Amino acid sequence: MHGPAMSSWLLVALCAAAGSYCLLRLRDSVGEQRGSVGGEALMGFGMAAMAVPAAVLTPPRWVWAGYVVVFGGAALHTLLRAGGRGHRLHHLLGMLAMVYMAGVMTVAPAGAHSAHTVAGAAGTGSGAPLLTGVLLVYYAGYVLWAGARLLPVPATAGPEGGAGTALAGWGERPELALVCRLSMGIAMLAMLLTL
Repeated sequence: MHGPAMSSWLLVALCAAAGSYCLLRLRDSVGEQRGSVGGEALMGFGMAAMAVPAAVLTPPRWVWAGYVVVFGGAALHTLLRAGGRGHRLHHLLGMLAMVYMAGVMTVAPAGAHSAHTVAGAAGTGSGAPLLTGVLLVYYAGYVLWAGARLLPVPATAGPEGGAGTALAGWGERPELALVCRLSMGIAMLAMLLTL
């Protein structure tokens, strides 16, 4: 999951920004939505931590095992409240992908943590190619789907002839939540490519 320094730092910034926005949304969320937004924040900050360049910080093996436990617990929590809804299943798959990536780093040879580069990591053979491929296909499809949902549509006037909720709070803007999810999907693609 560690690429060249500039790419890694951009990935850290993207994931940390997504996690921070999710924390802002968490403040305005209630009920079931609160758990979903909290899971997104956890994933954002978890991916940011995983993307820190190996030249700056090479965590010991037990840290990766800790990620497996944390995201495994989050996946179990998501599974228990999934109920077959699409967005929650997406969260479950994201948590399981985090478990998979952390598990790969836990069992990777000692030198592999610092040897990961965007161009050469795929050749290390540290991940299961079939599982990595399935996750790549899923996240590529998700990114395309989420990106297509952000395309502008003709605006319709509200009942009063106004533009609707132009002054809605940051946490109440569904397009920003979708941008956050799209950003994390892109980050997940980048991280999976380095396995």
